[in-house]
Amino acid sequence: MEAFAYANPTSLKEAIASLGTNWDDAAILAGGTDLITLMKQYVYSPKKVVNIKGIKELKGIERTGDGGFRIGAAVTIDELLKNRILGEEFPALRMAAKGITSPQMRHMGTVGGDLCQRPRCWYFRNGFGLLALKDGKSLVADGENQYHAILGHNGKAFFVSASSFGPALVACGAKLKIASPSGEREVSAEDFFRIPASETEREVDLKPNEILTEILLPVSRGTISSTYEVRQREVFDWPLATASVMLRMSGGKVSEARIALGHVAPKPWRATAAEQALKGQTINEETAGKAGEAAVAGAQPLSQNGYKVQLAKTAVKRALLAAKA
Repeated sequence: MEAFAYANPTSLKEAIASLGTNWDDAAILAGGTDLITLMKQYVYSPKKVVNIKGIKELKGIERTGDGGFRIGAAVTIDELLKNRILGEEFPALRMAAKGITSPQMRHMGTVGGDLCQRPRCWYFRNGFGLLALKDGKSLVADGENQYHAILGHNGKAFFVSASSFGPALVACGAKLKIASPSGEREVSAEDFFRIPASETEREVDLKPNEILTEILLPVSRGTISSTYEVRQREVFDWPLATASVMLRMSGGKVSEARIALGHVAPKPWRATAAEQALKGQTINEETAGKAGEAAVAGAQPLSQNGYKVQLAKTAVKRALLAAKA
């Protein structure tokens, strides 16, 4: 990798001051499970690396005043899994964490790092850029695209969001807190993820001088949730398709539904048609199956990833049935 300067701030204020105004000025190091790989492969060569692992403000899982939860961005996957109450109130999040089976990833990887990790698209990882364009044309559309998007690729982005926690946090209505030199701001988990239109944009709503500090979960009372993932391998692999669901029930029927698909679009994808189809319904094989159909109604598979349509459909159905179980 290229040579770089190293900063080890002990406070959030110091960490923010260590960042720059361009993405190449500085990179944030938490678990390092993604950043170090990018640097070793010369995909990303920041001038400075800012270690935030020792900053207390970014750690801990605790109740908020309104009865929800706060999760520090530097909380590890292991720490999240060990929090029994959080897992009981937000099963969708616990199930997503359980899907990360590598002990090394669980020990080192952080919640914030998972949300901010770069795409796993092999064109991007091999230096062809975020949008994988050559002479203005996409290499993905006519190339090896079996793991790419079937939804949300009407623009130039064909990669899929790599985040394991993104779909669950979108489904559960989480908010994310971001700190910068000008103060703090909050953004919904759904709006945090973005589909870039150019190589200079990022996949998340962060500026080079901003840090994701914490995740805020709302009160879970009266809701049920679940995540279902489809993988080729159970060990150290990213899913082919994911569905996270959150349901609010009234008298055995759905009064509110939130469904987010993962690994099928450049961002966690809200399945609004499926949500509408579930309102006023009981959850059973038939209604869950219809919701799965509605979730992929607008899918546009590429030449080699049509199989993802069926996987996403099945993931929605099984996530709904698991939540109701």
